[in-house]
Amino acid sequence: MIGFEGNIWLWVGFTGFILTMLALDLGVFHRKAHRVGFREAIFWSIFWTLLALAFNAWIYIHSGKEMGQQFFAGYLLERALSFDNIFVIVLVFAAFAVPDAFQHRVLFWGILGALVMRALFIGAGALLVSKFGWILYVFGAFLVYTGFKMAVAPEQEVRVEDNRVVKLADRFLPLSPHYHGDKFWIHQDGKFLFTPLFVVLLVVEATDLIFAVDSIPAIFGVTNNTFLIYSSNVFAILGLRAMYFLVADLSQTFHLLKYGLAMILVVVGVKMCLPLLLLLPGVEASLPVLADVVHHLHDAKGAGWILAIILGILVSSVLLSVVLPKRETA
Repeated sequence: MIGFEGNIWLWVGFTGFILTMLALDLGVFHRKAHRVGFREAIFWSIFWTLLALAFNAWIYIHSGKEMGQQFFAGYLLERALSFDNIFVIVLVFAAFAVPDAFQHRVLFWGILGALVMRALFIGAGALLVSKFGWILYVFGAFLVYTGFKMAVAPEQEVRVEDNRVVKLADRFLPLSPHYHGDKFWIHQDGKFLFTPLFVVLLVVEATDLIFAVDSIPAIFGVTNNTFLIYSSNVFAILGLRAMYFLVADLSQTFHLLKYGLAMILVVVGVKMCLPLLLLLPGVEASLPVLADVVHHLHDAKGAGWILAIILGILVSSVLLSVVLPKRETA
């Protein structure tokens, strides 16, 4: 059985493999800027999903069923939460009128930045959990709050002129007013200028930073294993780009998915906070069934229950969106 924590070569090998795959992606398969069609998006979405499942199978074989379930639950959770991120990116690209041919390049470099930010967030979260175990209750309460906030929030809108990232870029960076192909910066008339595409990249990175604040605490509700948290995040992010080109136009079709994601955050948050009940005097003695449920959800086998709940909520929200289509407002 392979141990994950403290295995430096596993971390180095995994990171090297991911960087190699990304280099092949941009340097070989997507060397030229082009509009990603439906068939290409299908292929890459299936490819990254199968790669994640193959890695999941490797974990099952070498580290056991519980570890395998924890990885898959974390991967599914992060993949589900990335849908909301995708729908916001759709609004960002529309607001900035980003040409279709350049969207893949922005998403690629955005994903590289996201991998670095997620690694920092996960490292910080793991350090906090190791030093202050009670921080998991704070994470849980935050997820419950975020879930309810997501459920009641109005439909999102991106206004370029009001975006803080755009205002900061306009204030501190030398900007070109026009796109220059797929370039992020240019030399023009002896000056170094950033293009609007670079500003879009900054907005996409800021968007992922906001979503990471929700998703990283959530995955600590599934597993405390740092390597499983990081690797499941990486595979979920890698699949985000291909998934964008598949579901970018489906935000109105799956209009109930937002409520499903909100419910998932609340469920995971409640699960993280449940042990607080056992701290109340006499609860374990007077309510043994409740105590057994709490203990079961927080042992190694609890990931299977959380996995089933996440799958059930996701499938239900998608099916209900199809059965109960969104009404057109007059």
